[in-house]
Formats: sequence, C-alpha cells, structure tokens
Amino acid sequence: MQRTSFGQMPCPVARSLEKVGEWWSILILRDAFYGLTRFDQFQSSLGIAPNMLTRRLKALVGAGLLERRLYQQRPPRYEYMLTAMGRDFRPVLWTLAAWGSKHLAPEGQSIILIDSSSGAAIEPIVVDARTGRPLSEGVRVVAGPAADDRMRDRFAPRVAIEP
Repeated sequence: MQRTSFGQMPCPVARSLEKVGEWWSILILRDAFYGLTRFDQFQSSLGIAPNMLTRRLKALVGAGLLERRLYQQRPPRYEYMLTAMGRDFRPVLWTLAAWGSKHLAPEGQSIILIDSSSGAAIEPIVVDARTGRPLSEGVRVVAGPAADDRMRDRFAPRVAIEP
C-alpha cells in the first residue's frame, strides 16, 4: 500500500507532517536534541532496525532537518547534526513532551523541562511573538495570500442561517 504524500498540499500542517509525521523521525530528532549524533547511538537509544534507521535518517537529511557529516575516513562514518530548520523544531518537541506528560502519563512525569539558568521547572506554552499572548484560546484561522480556492472556501466566514 503506497503512502499518500502531503508535500504538495497547501496546508502547513500537512506539509509539516510530510517531514516529521512518522514517529521514528520525531524520536530521532528528540535524541538529536539530547546530543546523539551517530548511527549506533540512535540505534542503541531507539532499538530501531538498521534499515529503518537508515531510511529515516536519509529522509530527515533530505527534508533539511539533519545534516550528514563525515567524521571518519576509513571506513567512512557519518554523524548527523541538526540544521537550523531542525533546531527550529525544538519548541514543538518540548511542547509535545509537556502535552504528553500532562495528558498521557498517569504514572507521573518521566521527564521535566527545566530552565538552564535557574534550574526551575518550566511549562512550555505557545505564544504570539508580537503580543506575547498565549495561543490556547482566541485564535482563528483565515486563508493567507498563497491559499488556493479550496482553502479560501474552507476558511471563509460562515453566515448563520436563521430558521
């Protein structure tokens, strides 16, 4: 069964899932944020089959989230470093971790996010960069300038019809 590609869809959520929507990809990125860079480190951490890890690393490199760098000539060995695009995924990952700890961990928190400077526990939230206002409520999606007709229709204001 062939997988549907979301890469050409106009929706930014769909396009994001095309790059990081496979669970191994997110776990590889998580481990890269934890400092892992080498194939054997990822494999040991994740318990992933080598062929699957090879495919996921290749996909993350192709997507621009990781960069493959030669660190040994004979035999050739590579490390995988986060790119700027990959590093920009960090707040998404921390927010996902906090959501999972809050809603999917009845046994309690297995990790705690802390402020590097103070050591105090933090709780990530998503805020508007311009106003600093949390995005948990009061947000509406509208079609942007690059939206196609289908997307414009999807987000067009709806007028209530009175009976």
